[in-house]
Amino acid sequence: QVQLVESGGGSVQAGGSLRLSCAQFGYSTYCMGWFRQAPGKEREGVAIIDSNARTTYADSVKGRFTISKDNAKNTLYLQMNSLKPEDTAMYYCAADYRTGCLFTPTWYNYWGQGTQVTVSS
Repeated sequence: QVQLVESGGGSVQAGGSLRLSCAQFGYSTYCMGWFRQAPGKEREGVAIIDSNARTTYADSVKGRFTISKDNAKNTLYLQMNSLKPEDTAMYYCAADYRTGCLFTPTWYNYWGQGTQVTVSS
């Protein structure tokens, strides 16, 4: 039905930048987002976007991260600037058909395999 494949993770020093990509295959979805999970912590929302390009960001990333979607390429992006060590986590792409996008990870039915982001001080 829907397959999500993330790429773009890696290791950077604090203050650096990375861009994550999430290629979507199958049916189109209304809500898409990026979530992250650090070792020993619960999965948390980073940024979400709906089909009308309305976005929501976690307070911790506002002004540093930008979520966007290229509908022609069926690809979701997360541009991450001014990275901090506390941004270190596995980053996951998620999607759902339903409207009324929530910032809660458990609301999303489709997930990618994740891509690791490591920020060193």
